[in-house]
Amino acid sequence: MNSTEQTQSINVGILGFGGLGQAAAQLLQPKQEMQWVAVADQTGYAYQAQGLNLQSCRNSYRHQGSVGHLEEIGTLSQTSIRDLIQQYPVDGYFLALPNLPNTFMASVVREFINVGWQGVLVDALKRTSAMEELLGMKQELAAAGITYLTGCGATPGLLTAAATVAAQSYAEIHEVNITFGVGIANWEAYRATIREDIAHLPGYTVEQAKAMSDDEVAALLAETDGILKLENMEHADDLMLELAGLCPRDRVSVGGVVDTRHAEKPISTNVQVTGRTFEGKISTHTFTLGNETSMAANVCGTAFGYLKAGTQFHRRGWYGVMTATEVMPQFVK
Repeated sequence: MNSTEQTQSINVGILGFGGLGQAAAQLLQPKQEMQWVAVADQTGYAYQAQGLNLQSCRNSYRHQGSVGHLEEIGTLSQTSIRDLIQQYPVDGYFLALPNLPNTFMASVVREFINVGWQGVLVDALKRTSAMEELLGMKQELAAAGITYLTGCGATPGLLTAAATVAAQSYAEIHEVNITFGVGIANWEAYRATIREDIAHLPGYTVEQAKAMSDDEVAALLAETDGILKLENMEHADDLMLELAGLCPRDRVSVGGVVDTRHAEKPISTNVQVTGRTFEGKISTHTFTLGNETSMAANVCGTAFGYLKAGTQFHRRGWYGVMTATEVMPQFVK
């Protein structure tokens, strides 16, 4: 990395301004290496070259329904993402969007390709099948001059990358088990995330979860005392670790517990990597996240770390798709 890459500021945008998008914007506030200049929600967008004001954006979104209502810098639009990316210069975007339906993220990426945008895109995608669709766009993205990093949240993302590092102790990986605990004081702040989790429950599909009204979600949570227990999820960690050469995807399991009524984690979040060393010893590495770190902290911090790394790649002319297991995230100062 040369000195220019180290000192050149990165102008970033956030697509989606629900709970995760707002948390991402808050995380960026004290950062010196990144400046938040663009945001889009379902019905509007805003851009300010000298940086957006978080409180103003929050007030507009909460009280008027969209950042598009912001005076002078906001615009209401039913094609907000396309209009934003066509008009304003932004180095990279964090796609803080719900992947409902399962093809949604790929359709958003297609918008970037179609308008001729060039830069860095980072997602916190969860589902294996959705990631497979994006990986299938690798050549298109490379030809378009886009550096795309996928699966860069907490899991997939932080924990998957940790598993990749932990695997170096072993000659053979026997299993990778990821267990997460998420605590949310008010589920309505993370409506899309909770619907994505519901889609992983037995008896539910992505389409069913997307179609559920807020009242139906609330009724389901009332039946479970606000707890969602998730097992053997279709989580892209398996695909990412298989592509990285660690082990076949059927040796990877992901599950967890989500408490939608309390901010405290119901269980600790960790990844366990079990394998055989070259001396023939069987052992397990465990990497555990601190209980005080929220889902938003673990997802957004990781995403922007990968966005910084992706920016360095893009400035060197390295385009296409990579996963969180292929790249070391860079800490954003």
